[in-house]
Amino acid sequence: MAETTTQRPLRVAIVGAGIAGLTTAKSLRHFYPKEAVDIKIYDKATKLSEVGASIGIHTSGLKILDKLGVHEALDESICIRQSSGSPIAFRHWLTDEILGMQDSKVEGGVEEKYRPARFHRAHLQQVLIDALPKDVELRLATKLSGTSVTPGSDDPVTLSFADGSSEAADLLIAGDGVYSKIRSTYAPDAEVKWLGMIAFRAAFEASLVKDIEGLPADAVRWSGPDDRNFVSGRLGKGKYAIVALHNADPNDPRDPFCSAEWDQTSNLELFRSLYGDWNPIVQGVANAAPYIKTYPMCAVTPLDSFIFDGHVALLGDAAHAHGGGVAIGGSLAINDAYAFALALTHVWPPAETTSTSAPKPSPEQLDKALKLYDETRRPLVNRLLGGVHALAQKRRWMAQKKTLDGKGETDELLRARIANRPDLSWLTEHDVEAEFEKVIARVEAV
Repeated sequence: MAETTTQRPLRVAIVGAGIAGLTTAKSLRHFYPKEAVDIKIYDKATKLSEVGASIGIHTSGLKILDKLGVHEALDESICIRQSSGSPIAFRHWLTDEILGMQDSKVEGGVEEKYRPARFHRAHLQQVLIDALPKDVELRLATKLSGTSVTPGSDDPVTLSFADGSSEAADLLIAGDGVYSKIRSTYAPDAEVKWLGMIAFRAAFEASLVKDIEGLPADAVRWSGPDDRNFVSGRLGKGKYAIVALHNADPNDPRDPFCSAEWDQTSNLELFRSLYGDWNPIVQGVANAAPYIKTYPMCAVTPLDSFIFDGHVALLGDAAHAHGGGVAIGGSLAINDAYAFALALTHVWPPAETTSTSAPKPSPEQLDKALKLYDETRRPLVNRLLGGVHALAQKRRWMAQKKTLDGKGETDELLRARIANRPDLSWLTEHDVEAEFEKVIARVEAV
């Protein structure tokens, strides 16, 4: 019986059918046939629909999707790239003058198809679903109620669902988002902290903004005082998106957004009033929006580990939700997924899985793969989280100062902040394969 058990496929259970979960499934199937790895994806949603409206994928993520054969994700039939070649322009909230451009640090520039692209999230999600082979099972309306791990067992991972059913697996991949149930189980001390800002989001037909005089063709980040922003731009398939950031105090009952919830329809007139004294283009875009939703910007505290009990791994927002302020979450999730697949292939080479009698990886191999994944990804994203929480603390301090002396950020300080904004190319253009090779060299040199 034990021999039969070792010859079963490696059973991978992925919780969450977002960018992280779907890309993990695609990455694993890219390297392994169904006879070697059985993949099931579970999601509580009854149907996969738009959440968050727009998503940007940077060079690092697009290169991985291309390697995985998800070529449609690079096609401009579903995404939009900047005609300027810069991911986004920073403009003044009142004068509309250009304050700066976000430029690539790659010598010689970035190849056209790998230039940052903007999608409607639902469109990218559907492309990833369509790219999965039919043997990858996607189960919707399957809400996780709990998990348990029994190391050394033939069925080391047990997933329990709200309908009373259960499933066994060898590996559990948590791609269940900001408020991850799996993270709360295995890292109960991790906190999700509100960063003191609300994101207002909407995606709608681009035809609604076609008559706005002076509207730039490319995406723009209008930067206002006290770190307020209004970002808007075209998406693929004739859509247009707004992402506007506004300061909010979750602890002040007088704040109109202190009780705002994720993906909650908000008061459109109140939203428009927040930008009523900004330049006419911003006002025009805000007035064109047929609806607006709120998304409290939250980030998880840095974790000591993304892996648990030799059988569980956190990916994407479940591991490192950062609030979305730097528009890098989708790319980070894609990098996580590919790094996880690279780690598994290193300890369990696909060439060794072609025989029907080939054993699945041992617990020791799985544990090593998880550690390689963790060492490849956690230092990078925890560096990001450290910066995010430090900025949130500074924002709270500035808000307190403004309350005390009535003085907000001056125009001079705003311009200096944009001119001296941090370089994020270490994130946007990160080479996860090169990082993985560094980890291998370091680990195996010991």
